[in-house]
Amino acid sequence: MTGDWRMDRIGTALRGENPTVMRRLEAGFAVIGDVQFLPGYSVLLVDEPGVQRLSDLPKAKRLAFLSDMDQLGEAVERACRRLDPDFRRVNLEILGNTDPFLHAHVWPRFEWEPAELAGKPVWLYPHERWSHERFRLGRQHDVLRDVISGELDWLRSTV
Repeated sequence: MTGDWRMDRIGTALRGENPTVMRRLEAGFAVIGDVQFLPGYSVLLVDEPGVQRLSDLPKAKRLAFLSDMDQLGEAVERACRRLDPDFRRVNLEILGNTDPFLHAHVWPRFEWEPAELAGKPVWLYPHERWSHERFRLGRQHDVLRDVISGELDWLRSTV
């Protein structure tokens, strides 16, 4: 996947031009992560450009964003449990350290992770995992993306 959609992830999502978008949710967009060294990594992007932190949103929209994060987390959990018997759990994070827009990370965690990293934050994985071509999002992740999207659809239909 190429293009400068990465320079304006929210704007391109709003215009239907962000290729990582899986589903539009109530307060944001569920997107599959650019890297997949932990298969199923996903991100929730707020749907309002310029919103940098959760507290920038009115209370009702804040709660909707957190509810969307919960739904995406559960969808990733259900998908990863179905596709990998070594799935353990998901980690949910709103950090705000690098990108200047509100977003939440959904990281699946697995039994097969290196022991020295399994109980630590994902951010401690070596640089190679973040940059190597074999972990970059691509067509090989279409099934994973479809399963997460299907789980999101199912969860939203049960509300």
